[in-house]
Amino acid sequence: MFTKKDNNYFEMLIHLSHYCCETAKDLENILNNFDVNTLEEAKKHIHSIEHAADLAKHKLMRKLVKEFITPIEREDIIKLTEEIDDVTDSVEDIILRIHMFNIQSIRPDALEFAAIITRCCYALEQALKEFPHFRKSKTIHQHIVEINRLEEEGDRMYSKAVRNLYKSSNNPIEILSWTDVFHHMELACDACEHAADTIESVMMKNN
Repeated sequence: MFTKKDNNYFEMLIHLSHYCCETAKDLENILNNFDVNTLEEAKKHIHSIEHAADLAKHKLMRKLVKEFITPIEREDIIKLTEEIDDVTDSVEDIILRIHMFNIQSIRPDALEFAAIITRCCYALEQALKEFPHFRKSKTIHQHIVEINRLEEEGDRMYSKAVRNLYKSSNNPIEILSWTDVFHHMELACDACEHAADTIESVMMKNN
């Protein structure tokens, strides 16, 4: 479908999605093995992944500036690049808030939510792996549907988590902090869905 040179763009997009998966998996591990004494280092580690993702994004953008012909519309490459990067940023935002609010223990709902985010990121990665040959792929639609399903699961998880929070706590600082954390967990799922929607839109335009 595309030349080897064209496929470089798709490979770079897949590479960007690796950072999403890495940050999500790190977040899940941090929350499941939570230690407030090592949170500062954990935050720095996730930031280092986010910084590497930014460098990879800039590399793709520099390549795009130099080339006249692209395998799909330039605007679509830019949009998808930004949306994949937004996923990584949104995962980092979660750990930043846990650190910023000086949260001392992790609520069970947050562990479930983190697992949903990880699955969403890996489904996005799988969709991007199929993206270069989307006309022949038998699974890319399944991955997009799975991302949409997980985003809906994230919406339900957000409602459940916030309700449980308000039912179980009378501490206004705890309520404020965790409401914001859960909101940003939902945003991470939303970011995955936005990228999936763009993949689907590009597929429709190029069929």
